[in-house]
Amino acid sequence: MIRIGVLGCGDVANFGHIPAILSTDGVELVALYDPDPARLSSTSARFDGLPTFDSTEEFYGQGLDAVVIASPAPTHLAGVLEAATRDVHVLCEKPISEDESEAETMIGAMNISGKIFMVGFCYRFSPVARQIKQWIEEGTVGKIRALRLIYIWNLHGRYQQQPDHSWVENPRWAGRMVEGGPMVDCGVHMIDLSRWWLESEIVRAAASGAWVADYEAPDHMWLNMDHRCGAHTNVEMSFTYCHTAREPINHFSYHLIGDGGVLRYDRDGYVLEARTGQETIRVPGASEKNFEGMYAAFRDAIRSGDTTGLPLAQDGLIATKIAREATNLVMGDRARPTA
Repeated sequence: MIRIGVLGCGDVANFGHIPAILSTDGVELVALYDPDPARLSSTSARFDGLPTFDSTEEFYGQGLDAVVIASPAPTHLAGVLEAATRDVHVLCEKPISEDESEAETMIGAMNISGKIFMVGFCYRFSPVARQIKQWIEEGTVGKIRALRLIYIWNLHGRYQQQPDHSWVENPRWAGRMVEGGPMVDCGVHMIDLSRWWLESEIVRAAASGAWVADYEAPDHMWLNMDHRCGAHTNVEMSFTYCHTAREPINHFSYHLIGDGGVLRYDRDGYVLEARTGQETIRVPGASEKNFEGMYAAFRDAIRSGDTTGLPLAQDGLIATKIAREATNLVMGDRARPTA
């Protein structure tokens, strides 16, 4: 049994990581740690009293084989460097760091440790993404030439109503914008998928953005990337699509255009299909995320030592670097309205 501990008990740990670990055969969640005692206690209670510890020293004293770092990005450097000295495998939430040099330091430390350093790109493990990968490898629609990957939504709404019926800005919405906006937060998944699906590096990137809200980062953004293989990927991301609407909707889809047809996924209705000159193949769709599949793959890699197909820290660094550089360029080129 692989013994896992979780560092950080925020939203993503509660809705994603912890439930997935608890439902994965062959792994055991034996320790939680968070510097906020209230958050630590509430997370433990939510999952029937998972063991909690008041310090990382006690946390690591539980004979861990692996640690999940689900704390805020500014804490990842210290968390990974400590894990590297503890001889444990690491699964770290994205971004592994907001600073490229820090990320490289973390990767170097984990390389020295000889342990797996995986990043939480859970989109790779969705049955949807894996079916698309299979279709590409089988040449179902020929050679892929263009990808259009879209996620436009309201990030749970910009404002939230208080008990006194007043409205305040949603801290989650504001926080994600301060951290870099939709391309840095969500777009990294799409960047990673394009590299993984095509098995081809990105050699050029350009971007543009729009400001519906007035943060430094654009809240609606387009990223265009050329791959070494000759394919092109367009990623569209937004946090302001219906962000103030009473009845918000969203749109999430993948479109991969080959010289012999089209692969298409639409989360609305979980449509997943391959349209070719001979037939239209439809298979059951699913959510774009799969934390359970991610942990099954993490478990298998720990057992076998084979990391083939895993999103490793270097993949996280590449995706975050592209997203952040594109966002910074767009911010620098922002055209301010004139009177």
